[in-house]
Amino acid sequence: MHCTSASRVTTHLLLLTLTLAATSTLTLAAAPAVDPTPPAEPDACTSLLVTSGASTDGSVMITYTCDAEFLPRMQYTPAADYEPGAMCDIKDWAGNVRGSIPQVPHTYAVVDLMNDHQLAIGETTFGGRNELHNPDGLFHYWDLMHLALQRATTARQAVTVMTELAQTHGYCDTGESISIGDKDEAWILELIGKGPDTPGIVWVARKVPDGSISAHANKARIGTFPLDDPDTCLYAEDVISFAVEKGYYDPDAGKPFMFNEAYDPPNPGNKRWADTRVWTIFRRAAPSLNLSPDYHRSVAGAEPYPLWITPDTKLAVSDVFALMRDHYEGTPFDMTQGIDAGPYNTPYRWRPLHWNVDDVTYAWERPVSTQQTAYSFVSQSRANLPDPVGGVYWYGMDDTAFTVYIPFYCCISGIPESFTVGSLGSFSWDSAWWVFNFVANYCNLRYADMYPDILAVQQQLEGNFLALQPAVEQTALHLANENPELMVHYLTDYSLSHADTVVARWKALGEYLIAKYNDGYVQQTPGNASQVGYPEQWLRRVLEDRPDDFKLPQN
Repeated sequence: MHCTSASRVTTHLLLLTLTLAATSTLTLAAAPAVDPTPPAEPDACTSLLVTSGASTDGSVMITYTCDAEFLPRMQYTPAADYEPGAMCDIKDWAGNVRGSIPQVPHTYAVVDLMNDHQLAIGETTFGGRNELHNPDGLFHYWDLMHLALQRATTARQAVTVMTELAQTHGYCDTGESISIGDKDEAWILELIGKGPDTPGIVWVARKVPDGSISAHANKARIGTFPLDDPDTCLYAEDVISFAVEKGYYDPDAGKPFMFNEAYDPPNPGNKRWADTRVWTIFRRAAPSLNLSPDYHRSVAGAEPYPLWITPDTKLAVSDVFALMRDHYEGTPFDMTQGIDAGPYNTPYRWRPLHWNVDDVTYAWERPVSTQQTAYSFVSQSRANLPDPVGGVYWYGMDDTAFTVYIPFYCCISGIPESFTVGSLGSFSWDSAWWVFNFVANYCNLRYADMYPDILAVQQQLEGNFLALQPAVEQTALHLANENPELMVHYLTDYSLSHADTVVARWKALGEYLIAKYNDGYVQQTPGNASQVGYPEQWLRRVLEDRPDDFKLPQN
């Protein structure tokens, strides 16, 4: 997107020297445009929503894993004021103007997918019915998300902004589930187009009850919904009648209308790849529910999982980090187990997810944490703190299991340069994404041995951030009373300098791993390499397949 006739708000930064980390170089302007080559369709993302009453500190949290094969570039968009009659250009990935809409008088500052009012938005693509795709609509889902962040201060307002824009100017994407969190509420919005040459969308949005958590993962989740409760449920006037018109729903069949059944019918594939992820988040957050795997395994008669649940205990930010790093460990679907995990128990399977042998179709499991993740975030929005301090955008590059979630406060006025550069076609130590991607890929050569080394550094860095958070925020609150502008400089420098420190530490970790795990040897101490061979369990599997090929003669 590009907005014309703007009178930009200018900001002057003072660089503070912190004793907590090395000083970084601030990126003061908006980040460079993304690579003109569009990423692959990010149709495999995972989102968790945590309400204030379900978190240990009263935070509303949402998560987003942007899963696709592309190199992300973190973006910062400053607040701006516009003259009457100004227009906002909507551009494609190559920079071509696809259309224009009237601009609003003021837009809010946005740090990637969180604005300066603590509003955050994430999504997962559910696709839905192919015939409802309208390629001539103006907006992709990401256009709607970014416009909502620039124009809304609450989750409810964001629902209105996105749905009204799509209804007025057209929607050109497939079905989307959108997570929206502000400092008081969490909402799920699900929408889909109406087909070629048909403007507008059908949609429904539900507020997650306080004290509950919800999740979605590339399959529509909203089933039945109240028609007379505008405080907790909003929807398109024709969401049911359009389904009747298209033959998706028969009101005389004696069954209640369900948005997901009508617009994204379940099948064994989307149950396996989407509902399994929802199930694993729910079963970890609420073991007492003893949720059955039957539905995601397509057992006849199994009940779908609820849209939201109450966790057994309230979730801290660190708990949410952990939920986003799941590979079904400890379940029958544990991806670190079995011959398919290789000798070193890697939980990753290379794409495609489905494959054929002897005309039989098989499918790998699809975990929450996957090598396809380009970046992810956990947003933290808190009503008990002023917006500049209350909103934290915990951002991580690459796979959730291998990343470090770094706190970026929603008031900051720049982002680290290493988070804005890089190309998928060319490795560079200057790119934060490549640094994290390198460590992840190298670890997959010997996952069981290397991951504990990585986990130790990850826990140390994230643990330090969480431990420092109260002191950092107390300092920021003090500055807010004395000098609000200085508070912004302080939180900007804290966020950026620590991001740079993490990237440097992760690069050093990669270099350490190369030296420690080299040519099949393991250096327990520097310069002291050991032959460790393979795990006995895997060797026994090799012998089951080839019992005589490796046997030495007895004399």
